[in-house]
Parts: sequence; C-alpha cells; structure tokens
Amino acid sequence: MTHLRELMLQELQRRDYSQTAVTDYIRTVTDFAKYFQCAPDQLGPEEIRAYQLHLLNDRKQRPRTVGAQTAALRFFFCKRLKRNYPIEEVPYPRAPRKLPIILTQEEAVRLIDSASNLFHRAMLMTLYSTGMRRAELCHLKVEDIDSNRMIIHIRHGKRNRDRDVPLSPKLLETLREYWRWMQPKTYLFPGTRNGWRADTPITPKVLWEACREAP
Repeated sequence: MTHLRELMLQELQRRDYSQTAVTDYIRTVTDFAKYFQCAPDQLGPEEIRAYQLHLLNDRKQRPRTVGAQTAALRFFFCKRLKRNYPIEEVPYPRAPRKLPIILTQEEAVRLIDSASNLFHRAMLMTLYSTGMRRAELCHLKVEDIDSNRMIIHIRHGKRNRDRDVPLSPKLLETLREYWRWMQPKTYLFPGTRNGWRADTPITPKVLWEACREAP
C-alpha cells in the first residue's frame, strides 16, 4: 500500500484537494484494503459494492457517509488506476432528502447565551456571526482577526480558497474577553493533547459538544 498511497496522495494534491479530503480519501482506501486483506489495486466493483453493504448493514453508517467513502474509492480506481467504472457499477447510496433545521435569531441567541463556558460561547458566536464552516473555525488563527479593518481572514476554505468575512463589534468584544482569558498563541481555539491544552487545532467534535452542552 505504501507505493499506491504515495501515488494517490500525489494525485489528490495535484488536483488541489483540501487536506481534510486528502486524509479522508487515504483512510477510506486503507480501510477498504484492510477489510478484504488484499492490496486495493487487486479489487474492483464487486468488492466496492460488498464494502458498501458492510458499511451500511454492519457498521450502521448513514447513506451520505457511505457515499463519501464511495467517492474516495471511485477516485482511487477511476482517477488513479484509470479504471473508468460506469456509475451504475458502483452506485452511490441514495440518501433521504431532508430540509435543514434553521434556528431563528432568537433561538441562536438563546443557544449562544446558554454556552457552558466562555470557550464555547466564543466559538458558537463566531460561527453564527460569520457563517464560516466548522473546519474553517477549527483552523482559525489569532492573526486572522483583523480588528483594524474589522474583518476575519479565512484561509484555505472550501476549494482551498481564502476569503474575508465581516467582524462585528459585538463579536470583537467577546473575542477580546476570550483572548484575555485563554491567551491562545497560534490557533484562536486551541485543542488538547493527552488531556492538556495544546497549541493545536480543535476538532469538529468540540463544536458539537459545545452545542450539546448548552442547556
């Protein structure tokens, strides 16, 4: 797998996939090979379909999650190995279409105000105020907060593009209070390592916990 892994990594980087996508695609192909205990280039559509059933029935994964892994496997076989399997040979699981649950302004304010601590409050407020994605917030750095121009720099967002979003006075006030308390160094919202606060990005799971712990 080492040589194939390197080739796939190069193909993903050449196509400018995000680091998150690169990690997910590599992990998917690795898990696929481990499941069949065979080099992935020795497998094909029949094994992909069997693996889809394994993910859906045994691992109880959602159709959208299995669809993302199917995309990774199709990339490996069709883009890296140049085996252009028709989509009908490796279909994507059909996921039910549901309308997203959108909070009203009052509900969003109540959620933020109910945050269990200043760390969670600052994260939730930043998400709501800017509309940035979870992964973008996880990698937000202290230097990205531009209080002079009242903007927040989002670097390497979707499609690896940079953009600026407005920084509201209320959010700036909360972030300043948070900074005085946490004093982060590189990442605005630092994660943990071995149970101790470290200068590393948080994971998206931390954001889910912030929402869940809010009363």
